[in-house]
Amino acid sequence: MADLFESIEPPQVPLAERMRPKSLDEVAGQAHLLGEGKPLRLAFASHKLHSMILWGPPGVGKTTLARLMAKGFDAEFVALSAVFSGVKEIREAIQQAQAAKARGRHTILFVDEVHRFNKSQQDAFLPYVEQGLVTFIGATTENPSFEVNSALLSRAAVYVLESLDTEAMAGLFERACVLACPERVFDDDARERMIGFADGDARRLMNLIEQVQVAAETAGVDPVSADFVDAALSQNLRRFDKGGEAFYDQISALHKAVRGSDPDASLYWLCRMLDGGADPLYLGRRLIRMAVEDIGLADPRALEISLNACATYERLGSPEGELALAQATLFLACAAKSNAAYKAYNAARDFVKRDASRPVPMHLRNAPTKLMKGLGYGKAYRYAHDEPGAYAAGENYLPDGMARPGWYQPTPRGMEGRIGEKLAQLRALDEAAQESVRPATGRADGGAKAGTEPGSAGLSEAADDRP
Repeated sequence: MADLFESIEPPQVPLAERMRPKSLDEVAGQAHLLGEGKPLRLAFASHKLHSMILWGPPGVGKTTLARLMAKGFDAEFVALSAVFSGVKEIREAIQQAQAAKARGRHTILFVDEVHRFNKSQQDAFLPYVEQGLVTFIGATTENPSFEVNSALLSRAAVYVLESLDTEAMAGLFERACVLACPERVFDDDARERMIGFADGDARRLMNLIEQVQVAAETAGVDPVSADFVDAALSQNLRRFDKGGEAFYDQISALHKAVRGSDPDASLYWLCRMLDGGADPLYLGRRLIRMAVEDIGLADPRALEISLNACATYERLGSPEGELALAQATLFLACAAKSNAAYKAYNAARDFVKRDASRPVPMHLRNAPTKLMKGLGYGKAYRYAHDEPGAYAAGENYLPDGMARPGWYQPTPRGMEGRIGEKLAQLRALDEAAQESVRPATGRADGGAKAGTEPGSAGLSEAADDRP
């Protein structure tokens, strides 16, 4: 039995851990923080430790920097993960810090994914940060402005870490290959493909190298080609958090590219989100929003095409249905733009929210019963279809005493330009009708015959039921 256990090889330390930098000079990227004269480099040089939030995507060195700080400042390093920790673990971490203080050592308390702690859990750190018992370092992939409570945020500097660029990733790739598979040769296309798959994430790159190395060794492949990399990494999951900062940044970029009439950029961001795992129907719903917010009546076909794209995707699914979404995206990007309807709606909604509840004018009220007719409901209403040009010039459809607000101002672009021309003609007819004789109600009577309601000649009594 003892021989059996001796024959079992100990588990190998993951490449990502073996590649973890031992000093600041080994950290890839982040020159804006670690270069000469930059904030974190100065903090190390001055030996002045302070609480901070490290904000950036996965695999860019947040945990590594926290560990290097503990080493550089000769401090105890206590790490918590907000995914697995609660009040009990926070209390235990504080007890460790108190024990370290009794031994004359300071503690760096590192909280990974701090945004996953709720407000009360985040508040639990405050007294110990203020007392100086711990130096707090939080790591987050989410915008601290939204995910870290203001009290904790006010006591910590925020440093933004960036995705590693191609040059930094290429350097890491060479170092990792020397350490993990010095005998293996990767051709240029394979190297480029793996760096692209890693998407600026150093940890992911290390994992990909290990996967491809094992696959190549098993298959006896050398050198490793791009085709072999594609086969070995059957599923490329780019960095994408469906509820996180990257998600909303990318949908914002898609919306702004469509609004900016750039079809190539619009298509790029659509494909980035589809490639990252976004729900295609969510993207379809956003296209519908763009159609009504940024195109509106300048080209009403945009809404129809967006709705049809969603329906097409529901019927075909992926990948065929994604082409319909791409087609709708291109149409929206190329369409004439107008936010006049969007602005008019917002202005009207804001007015109604602040204004009193104005009664419906009598001539606009429905009169389905004799009692309501007797009370004057619908009296003097002018049926537009019986008016010249099917327009009751000078008629008022707003509450009595309310000035015309002019919320909708058509742009001269696309179909909305023609709408603007028509509205201008109708307003001119209204102005001309202002000089006509008005009854006591203050509305133009439109020259109605005596004893009849204007516009009702030749209509059956049932027509009064029309809304």
